[in-house]
Amino acid sequence: MFPEQRARRLRIKPAIRRMVRETGISVDDLIYPLFIKEGESIKESIDAMPGQFRYSPDRLSDVIGEVVSREIPAVLLFGIPRRKDKFGTEAHKKDGVVQQAIRRIKDAAPDLLVITDVCLCEYTSHGHCGILDREGAVENDETLEVLAKVALSHAKAGADIIAPSDMMDGRVGIIREALDESGFEYTPIMSYSAKYASSFYGPFREAAGSAPSFGDRKGYQMDPANVREALREIRLDVDEGADIIMVKPAMPYLDVIRLAADEFDEPLCAYQVSGEYAMIKAASANGWLAEDACIMESVLSIKRAGADMLITYFACRVAELLS
Repeated sequence: MFPEQRARRLRIKPAIRRMVRETGISVDDLIYPLFIKEGESIKESIDAMPGQFRYSPDRLSDVIGEVVSREIPAVLLFGIPRRKDKFGTEAHKKDGVVQQAIRRIKDAAPDLLVITDVCLCEYTSHGHCGILDREGAVENDETLEVLAKVALSHAKAGADIIAPSDMMDGRVGIIREALDESGFEYTPIMSYSAKYASSFYGPFREAAGSAPSFGDRKGYQMDPANVREALREIRLDVDEGADIIMVKPAMPYLDVIRLAADEFDEPLCAYQVSGEYAMIKAASANGWLAEDACIMESVLSIKRAGADMLITYFACRVAELLS
């Protein structure tokens, strides 16, 4: 008997194909990112991300209803404030835009997990992820204190998981300490552990209004050429108390996801970022790709690489296709 004949027999019938499939995607794997804009009665389309919107807290009910009806277990919130300053002050206000959104979501859907992005780029007037010194460089240690305030304000508002994305050194440890000291020792941290200085973030920066006003973020985000560094960064976050680790972006870094899955026991998340979403949407709009087939193949590839969970703007569509 020839091995290729056996393989062919296992491919012929769809039911057999399903039985021998090695990797699967489940609705339980999905996290849906949402852009929350301060104000009222806001639902704005995002040009670079067709099908995605900015919502004011009072307009979240429709999208949250869809998320719940699709049985997606979690959302990830990004805030867009009215006012910005060089210190990102609005990020940790009790009545800040994300804090308002958390409370509204928890009132409407208590069992839906709310994950909150902790970073200052959407809140600073200069668009960088931390406090700057006189020369315009990010002050790592000074930024940590502000990030801890932001994380604690989110936890007090009802966030289920805190997700620091700033890539400052030591931020997981100081956030863990702040949460523990305030009685939130059971609030997990999902750390953006290996976040690369990627060109695939462009649509997000339009959506969130978070592009740097000068320079770039290469000083604190990772060099796309480096893999061993990613494992070191993840190890540091785990040692500081990260409960869930993340690789971002996803598809251009499938090798990093695979290595992280092999190296660490912690749950591994991957972020299919705005540029990955926009490419598929643009190509399908031009008739160059079959959208649904490419969506499912792309998320399957990320799972196959070793991710346990996936942040994707396609979450609602994936859930619909799975049903």
